Amino acid sequence: MATLDLLLHPVRLRILRTFLDGRPATTAQLRERLPDIPPATMYRHVATLAGAGVLEVLDEKRVRGTVERTYRVCWDRAALGPADRAAMTTDDHRRAFTAFVGGLLADFDQYLDGEAVAPDTDGVTYQQAALWLTDEETAELLTEIRAAVTSRTGREPGQGRTRRMVSLVAVPARE
Repeated sequence: MATLDLLLHPVRLRILRTFLDGRPATTAQLRERLPDIPPATMYRHVATLAGAGVLEVLDEKRVRGTVERTYRVCWDRAALGPADRAAMTTDDHRRAFTAFVGGLLADFDQYLDGEAVAPDTDGVTYQQAALWLTDEETAELLTEIRAAVTSRTGREPGQGRTRRMVSLVAVPARE
């Protein structure tokens, strides 16, 4: 299993986020997607993630005297286990949530900085709802949402398909 420090490093977090659509990538492709990260930094953090078993090598081929590796994320190894989550302090949760929200803000800024931005027709939504649910009803709702999202992952880019980031936050609201 991954550790909080491994996953919450800003560069490694950005690298992992590029894999959210399930598509493998080489380090060169990662550099194209994250051009602001210096090459040496990218290679070092990819090696760290691979060494921790979070990235898995799918393929290797010789390219101009070097080996080009194609990686994919082992999501079961990129997640904190129940014992790790239970051991997280309040500050650890604060750090993790801040990193999550930072990613959301970066995605939204990237969208807004694009060409022909049309939130009303692009399916952009952000909303919040207050639901009165038992623990069992909450678990059922989250299972349904995960199933709906999971059934749509792994689809290939194609005609009419736009890569969309879907995020979910569920937090008990204190009265």
